[in-house]
Amino acid sequence: MFVEAVETAAKYTRAIHSISRNYGSTIIQPGTSTMFIVNPDGWALTCGHVADNIAAGKNIVQKADNFKKELDARKETVKKNKLLKELEKRFGYSRKDVFELYFHFMDFADKISGFKIIRNTKYDVALVRFDGFSQLNCDTFPTFPADTSKLKRGAAICRIGFPFPEFTNYEYDVDSDTIKWNNTGRKGNPLFPIEGMLTRFVSGGQGEIFAFELSTPGLRGQSGGPAFDVDARVWGMQFQTAHLDLDFDVDQDVLRQGIKKKVKDSAFLHVGRCIHVDVLKSFMRENKVSFVEG
Repeated sequence: MFVEAVETAAKYTRAIHSISRNYGSTIIQPGTSTMFIVNPDGWALTCGHVADNIAAGKNIVQKADNFKKELDARKETVKKNKLLKELEKRFGYSRKDVFELYFHFMDFADKISGFKIIRNTKYDVALVRFDGFSQLNCDTFPTFPADTSKLKRGAAICRIGFPFPEFTNYEYDVDSDTIKWNNTGRKGNPLFPIEGMLTRFVSGGQGEIFAFELSTPGLRGQSGGPAFDVDARVWGMQFQTAHLDLDFDVDQDVLRQGIKKKVKDSAFLHVGRCIHVDVLKSFMRENKVSFVEG
């Protein structure tokens, strides 16, 4: 049902790859999120929380650099364990804290010299404007419906994004004690679509509708991806998954391969939530970002 719509949306939907590690660890944690390009000027939409993480990455890396520089400068004059404890306390590091965080915007343009983030202060939405490119790797852009009153319960909506990080083009460099991208691993990551039925609308504190709910979850990593109908019209953007208690608690014995086993479980319905198209269009208009309506 969504074959052609997914092919259309895939032309302007892009992955954001990330790699990170915690303090005191060399284990690299890959991550993904999603954005979609809205016009040839280099503007893209994504979630506010995705943009917040991108903005935080620079501060996280700078803090780690300052930590390592001071550690290196004083390592000959102070015992290592004593110095580490002092710096860990001053910089606020524990094993649970992110020490490095880097992002890579996939297949966006021939080159990028920088970007600007405009964060919506009320909703989980952000605009990103990329600079320094001469060739945008996109010639198809989303169409947003002019009449949004036609979005109703029962509508079939599809979302796409990049929920499962399967890229491997990263490594830990022992000499520099840092994680980095490389050219030897797998760079790509498969696009993943998931469809659902519109179940309910979500209202804000003053009763305004700002989002809608779908009967299937939005997957981790799909945040910032478009939500569209069978005609590829974009009605929203995936931003959250809510967990609804079904009150189906199970506590019973079952047989598994001839062996009795006790099962305890509490069931939840995981539903996806998407920012409403009216919020997206209003935010783009406020910031003079052009887009296609139809």
